[in-house]
Parts: sequence; C-alpha cells; structure tokens
Amino acid sequence: MKTGLQLSSLVLAVMFYVSGNAFAATGFDLSPDQHGRVRAEQDAAATKAVPANFPFVAKDELTVGIVVAHPPISTYATDAKTVVGFDPDLAQLVADSLGRKLNVVILAWPDWPLALASGKVDAVISNVTVTEERKAKFDFSTYRRDEVGFFVKTDSPIKSIREPKDVAGLRVITDAGTNQEKILLEWDKQNVAHGLKPIQVQYYDDDAVKSVALQSGRADAIFSVNAALLYDSATHGKTRQVGTVSGGWPRTAEVAVTTRRGSGLAAPVTIALNDLIGKGQYRAVLERWNLGSEAIDKAATNPPGLPKS
Repeated sequence: MKTGLQLSSLVLAVMFYVSGNAFAATGFDLSPDQHGRVRAEQDAAATKAVPANFPFVAKDELTVGIVVAHPPISTYATDAKTVVGFDPDLAQLVADSLGRKLNVVILAWPDWPLALASGKVDAVISNVTVTEERKAKFDFSTYRRDEVGFFVKTDSPIKSIREPKDVAGLRVITDAGTNQEKILLEWDKQNVAHGLKPIQVQYYDDDAVKSVALQSGRADAIFSVNAALLYDSATHGKTRQVGTVSGGWPRTAEVAVTTRRGSGLAAPVTIALNDLIGKGQYRAVLERWNLGSEAIDKAATNPPGLPKS
C-alpha cells in the first residue's frame, strides 16, 4: 500500500537516539538488540510442506526483503542500521517456524517485485496488499488487515467517523496519490450528491506540518495509514483514533507475505502463520507494536485481492 508518509525512518531513529532512551521515551523498544522480540519453535508441518527443491537464497536461511518505511511497521533502531518493527518481528517468527535463520535485505519500495522475481530474496514481508494484478506474478499468505484510520486531536469534539456523512464539511488531511485519498474523494462525491457539505481536503508533504495543522485547529482530522497513526498516538498522546476503514474500501483488503508465483513457498508460510495465530505468538507481536486492532483470525493463501484498477 502506498502511504505517502514522508518523514524518514532514519530521521526518526536519530531523534529517538538523541533522546537517550528510546523505550522510555516512546513506549516501544527501538534498541538494536531487541531483547523483547517474540520467538517461535520450528513448525514441523510448515517445514515439511516446503518443496524439497526450493531454491533458497542461502543455505539454512530465510532471506526476507523489507522496505524500511515508518514505525511501527518497520523503521531503523537507535543504531540507525538495524531494522525493527512489526514486519521484521513477523519475518523472524516465520523464519523460526521454518527452522531457518533470518536474513533481512533492505529494499526500496519500487524494487521489491524485481528482487523477489529474480531470486534475490525468498520472500517479501513489507506491508504488501493483496491485489489481483499482483497475484498474476506473486503468491500471498495473509497476515494483517490493511486499514486506514481517522485521527483527531485528543480534545476534539469529534467522537466517531465511520461513514461518508461523518466527514461532511470537515477539513481532513490525507496523502496524495494513495488509497486513503481515493476513499476520501469518493466519500466527498457521495456527500455532495446527497446535498451534504463538501470535505475540505488538505495535503502536506511533511508529517510535522500535518501535526501542526491538526493541533493548531487548521484541520479537523488526519486520514492516513492506521498503523503509523496508532504508533504516533501511543508515542505522543496528542491524537486519538475515531474510526478505521479498510484500505480497499468498499472491499476488505489484507497485507501478506509475498513469494514467487508457483514456487511452493506460500503454502508452508500460511501453515506457519496459522500455527503462530493458534499459539499466540502472532497476537503477541501485534500487541508489542500496538497493532492488535488489525489482527486476522486466519491466514489464507491467495485470497481474493483488490481488483485491477
């Protein structure tokens, strides 16, 4: 999912490093050693399901491509080089389940399809939404709901935003060229057609400016990636969530571990994910990064994805 969030994860890491105590300052462990990382035992069923001839990048390793985006999905630790967050934690659990050591390869977002197709990585775990277009080239094992959220400042009179009429006449900040912008503009179109006040959509290139606009009263709400806004809310305590919408509205969207089409790795990954769900490690990792609201009940291999645009 394209997010439009512009604040560099590296800058965030440096900011937390300067604070002197990342965990105390934010409530999240951004240290490179990650002593609190949840681990799993090898899953016999998942391991057995891996094709005998699967061409892993390295012996005894699972090489996973991750795009360093924004916390809590993925970011740099206080050493400004180690990748931490929910996706790296999930990658570790999958590697554990397959009885392999985790090897993380940092990718740029435009590069992950080629890195996977060329065999540079065995899998990509990086907030990739399942779409029908992507399914033509890749297999998917779902692990989290794809959600975008509405957030307001803590003392806002707005209590809930659940449907188009709830944002009629509001000044809403969103991200240009994203799923959330597409949803917001469609809601505005519906509102105007029903005689309601139009939404005043605002765009800012910098997250700090977005925050200032919201806190100063120049905007009523921010509509963006739910996971990132939950993290920001938990870290700073200046905003609160008043509603979420599937990133594929009006359809349900999920993000998934991505593997090469027909390689045979998707099925064992899905087995591993469902075992992790059943044993509680999956939920523990979600809660570690304040993402419990985005949990799924069951992982699926190649479920219906968002339609081709």
